[in-house]
Amino acid sequence: MIKGCIKMFKYRFAWQWLVFILLLCIGCSNNAANIIEEIKIGTHNNNELKIQIDVTTTAAAQVFAEYWPDSLGIKEKMVSRISKTGLVHSLVLTNIIPETNYAYQLTTIRDGVKTVSKTYTFRSRKLPEWLQDQFKYTCTNTEQLPPAFKTGFMLMNKRESPGIAYIVDYKGRLRWYHMIDGTGYKVIHFTKDTSIIGILGKNDEPTSYGSEILEVNLFGDTLLYLKKGQGDLKYSIHHEVLKKNSNEIVTLYVDQRIVDLTAIGGAKKDTINGDGILILDKTGKKIWQWSVFDVMDPLKDPQLLKTKKDWMHANSLNFDTDSNYIISFYNNGQIWKLNAQSGKIMWKYGKGGTINMSAESDFSQAHAVHINPYGNLMFFDNGVEKKQSEVFAIKLNEVTQTATLDLHIKLPVEVYNERMGSAYMVDNDAILCCCSKKHITVLANRKGTLLWTLNSAIPPYRVEFLKEEQLAPYLQPIMEHK
Repeated sequence: MIKGCIKMFKYRFAWQWLVFILLLCIGCSNNAANIIEEIKIGTHNNNELKIQIDVTTTAAAQVFAEYWPDSLGIKEKMVSRISKTGLVHSLVLTNIIPETNYAYQLTTIRDGVKTVSKTYTFRSRKLPEWLQDQFKYTCTNTEQLPPAFKTGFMLMNKRESPGIAYIVDYKGRLRWYHMIDGTGYKVIHFTKDTSIIGILGKNDEPTSYGSEILEVNLFGDTLLYLKKGQGDLKYSIHHEVLKKNSNEIVTLYVDQRIVDLTAIGGAKKDTINGDGILILDKTGKKIWQWSVFDVMDPLKDPQLLKTKKDWMHANSLNFDTDSNYIISFYNNGQIWKLNAQSGKIMWKYGKGGTINMSAESDFSQAHAVHINPYGNLMFFDNGVEKKQSEVFAIKLNEVTQTATLDLHIKLPVEVYNERMGSAYMVDNDAILCCCSKKHITVLANRKGTLLWTLNSAIPPYRVEFLKEEQLAPYLQPIMEHK
């Protein structure tokens, strides 16, 4: 015999109490198969786009929820994760659209027998005011947009406290977010493990620098958290954090050295801030470390007295297809490939580099360096010397040390972006470009024609494009675009 009806359940927000009222109650029943005793519903971790259903059963069982927007019907149902066998169960529903009526059913599994509940309903709430109208898109002809772009998503971040990771669709609709109080999200990445990893830093830390690493899943649950001073994380970290595998985290760190610079007009005990690569396991134990001081003598740099506070300014790091590292430097306008075992430089691309490059491949400051889906070295060029930002994709021949230009886009001068930025392929003819300083993200074709623009209230450090399948089943395109 079920003991009672569904209770109205309150979840505490920082600014108010939220009450979700279920529109249908569990009626008292003599059906022995019905083992659901109580249901509480609210938001998960105070997040309006994640709904939590807490279920109590009278006997040990597993429980999962099937849910759908009223406007689409049960044929478009989504399914939560299945709880562990027990009496108390917490289910988290994702892919929630604000101010939408939903229906759901709960299925219990006991001794291999599934029992489906009646249908219950809830209505999702409006987004908080501080999350409304953050993104506005402009597109004169959506028919020209690639289908993959319409069904895909974009990941970006707010660097000031409170830090926010946003996932947005092509119409500028916020589909997922995660907020951190007290710190900003300095840089973030979507991982192959369907998680989001980022560097956290306080407002008084430099722009892309921080002292914490956080990884969360798409339910907003913490998978990894490391803080400066924990284990071998003894440095300020900046500009990049990646997952090498399920147990190894790769980041850039500040390597501060005290050096005698009297020979070039500096102090006896002068400070040079260089860059390094640090690999840690999930507990913060160091696995591998490399420093620019290992391969370069700062005293041979004629600009050292001007740049010593940020000597090379490494601003992105990624993996080549052979698992070695690719790293870009803002100050010397170069991209290097480093051996992931020895740390030796395998090649340098850019001004004064080892790879021959044509005049049309000339660039000044690279950001967001990576190997694109077509196997080419791709990056966003701030274009400070030309006062025009550009995008490059280069086919490199490491044997002959030569480069062939595969893609070169000159973005309109109106979106010139002298710092930060990114460029990622959506398909072979569409490139998503982030012009951070202008608060604008654009979709351009290979000719440089802008097909779409997104204005954002925040200046995102980068904007990563995520394909629909990368987020399934936790996040899906709104059905009108399927």
